[in-house]
Amino acid sequence: MRIAQKIELSESETKTLESWARGRRTPFRLMNRAKIILMAAEGRENKAIAELLGMGRGHVGRWRKRFAEMRLAGIEKDAPRGGRKATKRNRVTALIIETTTQKKPANATHWSTRTLAKALGIDKSMVQRVWHANGLKPHLAKTFKVSRDKKFIEKVLDVVGLYLDPPERAMVLCADEKTSVQALDRTQPGLPLKKGPCGTMTHDYKRNGTTTLFAALEMAEGKVIGTCMDKHRHQEWIKFLELIDQKTPKRLDLHLIVDNYSTHKHPRVKRWLKRHPRFHQHFIPTSSSWLNMVERWFREITDKRIRRGVFKSVPELIQAIQDYIAHHNTDPKPFIWTAKAEDIIEKYRRAKTVLDNVQTA
Repeated sequence: MRIAQKIELSESETKTLESWARGRRTPFRLMNRAKIILMAAEGRENKAIAELLGMGRGHVGRWRKRFAEMRLAGIEKDAPRGGRKATKRNRVTALIIETTTQKKPANATHWSTRTLAKALGIDKSMVQRVWHANGLKPHLAKTFKVSRDKKFIEKVLDVVGLYLDPPERAMVLCADEKTSVQALDRTQPGLPLKKGPCGTMTHDYKRNGTTTLFAALEMAEGKVIGTCMDKHRHQEWIKFLELIDQKTPKRLDLHLIVDNYSTHKHPRVKRWLKRHPRFHQHFIPTSSSWLNMVERWFREITDKRIRRGVFKSVPELIQAIQDYIAHHNTDPKPFIWTAKAEDIIEKYRRAKTVLDNVQTA
């Protein structure tokens, strides 16, 4: 009787196989294969492994041989199987892709599997398989905007440079206004939360006024300087700058990352900045609010405190915002910027090239 050769495992292979064998997020088949190899590495014979795992001896031998030939890659995926070639799908794949990407239905903005199948005289499951294989999702759409700022590259290098390599003896602050924050009162209270259904709130509401939230996110520690005002003119922006001046150490220079809103460039704002030389404003490119990290914090306060809140008056809304800021600052968590300026610029150039080609076509 031929004795199966003992399998030798490297440290990394052992670690991977043990992770698969635990089966927490591993498919059942891969979990069993990992157990086979680990037992084989211990010197067990195929017959003993088969008895312990409750499977056929030939099954154990097959995966043991596969591992010996191709290591981890040999057991991670099933071997290719035979079967009839998809001849019909091969014939219509090019037509499905061309129609999906180059044409639109007569009475709609995009294709569905059923409308495209009907137009081409094929089964909708055929369309679904081709879409899935080629990553086509005409039923989905997301918003985008390619910046037309002539100084896009220059501004990206400036702002990302502040994020990744902030200057010494200085504080980097991302500042902006969240305008028209509404104090909404629902017409009925939400239903009690219970197992199964999600939370509820009425689709209609009563408007009780609005406020504007001014906020500056300190990048190093994640603390927020914030206040609410009735309007968002240059006068209010100057008041907010004065608040920042009061709340920050006088020994530090302040680098403010802001958008291109005209309020931030008003002549009176420029004069104020000249009188306060420790303030330096850095402008993000137009149509690039994603580059200002305070927008990430605005999303957080909207999701966690404002969107589902019930406010019977503007002062009640303002109090809720102030309480949220105070609580946030007791244990702040900074948002970490990781994207490199070169990667952003390269992606921007590709998108701009595609957009220019579409517009000139």
